[in-house]
Amino acid sequence: MKMLKPFYKRGILEAGCDEAGRGCLAGPVYAAAVILPEDFNDPLLNDSKKLSAKTRDLLRARIEREAITYGIGVADEKEIDQINILNASFLAMHRALEKLLPRPEFLLVDGNRFKPYQELPFSCIIRGDGIFASIAAASVLAKTHRDEYMESIHRENPKYGWNRNMGYPTREHRVALMKFGPSAHHRRSFRLLDE
Repeated sequence: MKMLKPFYKRGILEAGCDEAGRGCLAGPVYAAAVILPEDFNDPLLNDSKKLSAKTRDLLRARIEREAITYGIGVADEKEIDQINILNASFLAMHRALEKLLPRPEFLLVDGNRFKPYQELPFSCIIRGDGIFASIAAASVLAKTHRDEYMESIHRENPKYGWNRNMGYPTREHRVALMKFGPSAHHRRSFRLLDE
């Protein structure tokens, strides 16, 4: 297995940032920001989409225990509908970054765009969650925290199968939408049904 890079610039506090839930039809978008020690090393760590739920949960426990600091940020479905999903993703990232103590000196952001945060220097890394350990760690935290939330709202809305699809546009989710219509947790600005 290829090892992820431990840092972009040595000797500074670098936070990795990533989000989860951008492509979903329901639920909030979650983001995480993580500063790992430079010597943090876990051969299992990778882009959260390539890991099993069990591996993600194991990694989450270790990341939360050993990170210098981490933060989770959320933008809910109403905010997504008001400002669009891209801006809501940036808002969730900014909310995650606000929670970091000590404050990072540099940000590594997964993807190709970012809205600057408090004049901190940053670099956008396409598919960064498969390259840098701190972004991969952020992807694991964002995904596990969001999945936990989707499982909790599934209990009040079991007909959409959110404990399996996590709000993504699976066939099961689309069929339930056609049958029951949208819930309070659905994103009204998204195309919920193929017309």
